[in-house]
Amino acid sequence: MIVKEEGLKRSVGALGLSANIINIVIGSGIFVLPAIIAAKMGASSIIAYVFCGILMGLVMLCFAEAGSKVTNTGGPYAYIETAFGDYAGFIGGILAVSGNFFADAAVSNALVNVMASAYPIFENGWPRFLFLFILFYGLVYINVIGLKQGIGLVKFTTIAKLIPLLLLIAVGWKHVSWGNLEFHSLPSIKTLGEASLILFFAFQGSETGLIVGGEVIDPKRTIPKAIFISITSIAFIYIMVQTVAQGVLGSDLPNFKAAPLAETARVVFGAFGLMLLLVGTIISMFGYMSGSILNSPRILYALSRDKVIPIKWLSKIHKSFATPHIAIIVYATIGFALAVSGSFEQLVVIATSSVLLLYLGVALSVIRLRKTHKSLPGEFKTPGGLIVPLLSIVIILYFLSNLARNEIFYTIIIIGALSLMFVVITYFKKRNHE
Repeated sequence: MIVKEEGLKRSVGALGLSANIINIVIGSGIFVLPAIIAAKMGASSIIAYVFCGILMGLVMLCFAEAGSKVTNTGGPYAYIETAFGDYAGFIGGILAVSGNFFADAAVSNALVNVMASAYPIFENGWPRFLFLFILFYGLVYINVIGLKQGIGLVKFTTIAKLIPLLLLIAVGWKHVSWGNLEFHSLPSIKTLGEASLILFFAFQGSETGLIVGGEVIDPKRTIPKAIFISITSIAFIYIMVQTVAQGVLGSDLPNFKAAPLAETARVVFGAFGLMLLLVGTIISMFGYMSGSILNSPRILYALSRDKVIPIKWLSKIHKSFATPHIAIIVYATIGFALAVSGSFEQLVVIATSSVLLLYLGVALSVIRLRKTHKSLPGEFKTPGGLIVPLLSIVIILYFLSNLARNEIFYTIIIIGALSLMFVVITYFKKRNHE
């Protein structure tokens, strides 16, 4: 059961929280995935962006309502635990952490791959290992010494990553060939589902930005406001970026899977554009990593704080810096281990399936919280009764149905293993209590 926060300070406002969400979501995906989606859907790829944007809009309305009711640190874990109890909270919390582990590993691999394209020394061996080590533990240091420093870095990287994207949209619009955007038939439901499942990686992450709920000023108002600002901005930028890339490169877009936006910028700006977007890509991925290592360890902290996992020292707060320093170090260490042993392609689908299950839990928790928690003044409530959470559930189940059979099998095995782990932990907790 969720307990009162101890030691954390409420210092994150609407601007900081909006930047935190945008920074997490606009990571590596939008710089890498446009070519992959175009290869699957051609000019009709914009439909997948609209589809994913609608899903995220619905899901984030659920997050806004749950976040205005449950204001503890922990984000989606806290919402699910409050609505359904320890077992659901345990599953949701572990899925949140594991999804972020794999997403961090995917993005850090993509980052080092971009570096290797310019400096081949980073392709493998000790230079690659050392780069990843400095990346993870440098961010650990920044986020351990204070939330203010972590949020400050997030705000800086958010602005830095948006500048090249907005320049590409503004200037690239003049170079769009409208014939490249024409398509004569709609994609099949299967094709749309398969492409959207991959593309969804570029949209996920908002839930990570909300984990700092216990450190947000006036969360009942700030959380819904920040969600609206961030999701609207992200959807607009993504749709415009894909439109410009498709409009400029046309049928050649799928040929530039390593850095499609950098190639688009080369056509629009020349050599300067190529360098601008490569630097923007690096900053964006670094920004994602800085935001994730700011936010994600707080799920470990919350799981330990609520005694969902029997590891007390993960909930310790640094006396001088008021940060969950041990959780930050442990989280980064696991992420680093995954990063040095995996690749971007292998990790994307695993991260996406974990997050979709988490979103399903949040949509269900909204329905449950409406029945078990009385609405208080100032709380946000999604319009249309239960339409928004029910639509979210239907679309999430559609996404999950597009997983391959072996991916569905492994997901079921993971849920089963987590359930067994919960039973064992609960047994020993009761035995120790007795």
